[in-house]
Amino acid sequence: MHDDGDRERAEALLFDALELQRDGALDEAIAAYRRSIAACPTAEGHTYLGWALAQQGKLEAAIEQCKLAIRLDPELGNPYNDIGVYLMRRGEPDEAIPWLERAKAAPRYAPRHFPYLNLGQIFAAKGMLVRALAEFERAAELAPADTLARRAIDALSRRLH
Repeated sequence: MHDDGDRERAEALLFDALELQRDGALDEAIAAYRRSIAACPTAEGHTYLGWALAQQGKLEAAIEQCKLAIRLDPELGNPYNDIGVYLMRRGEPDEAIPWLERAKAAPRYAPRHFPYLNLGQIFAAKGMLVRALAEFERAAELAPADTLARRAIDALSRRLH
C-alpha cells in the first residue's frame, strides 16, 4: 500500500523524468521513471517509461510497460494508443487496430485525437480511403488546430474525387 507521501514522490519523479526526456537525456529519464514506479506504481509512470524505451528502439519492452499501465488503470487511453503505435512501427498494422480502437473508447485520454490519426494512417495505407477519411475527420473535430489531420483530409479528398 502506498501513502500520499509515496504518491507525491512518484509524481515529482515523474515530472523530473519528463523534463529529462524532453532534454534528450533518455537513460536518466528511464532511471527516473523507474524510481517513480518504485515509489508508487502508476499507469502514467509505466506509459511514459514505455515511451522512453520506445525512443531507444526497445519496442517489446515499451509494449510490456503499456500493458502494466493498463493493468493499473484500464480507463487511461494513452497506453492503448502507444501499443498501437509501437505495433505500427514493427510493421504490424492489423494488430495495432484493436489497441487503437480501445484508445478511442477509453474514458480518460488526452490528446484524444491521436488514435484517430493513427487509424487513419493505417486505413489509408491499406487503401481503405473512405474509412481513413472518417478517422481523420474525427481527429480534426477533436483537435481543430491539428494541421496533420487537415492535410490528411485534403489529400484523401483529392484522391477520392
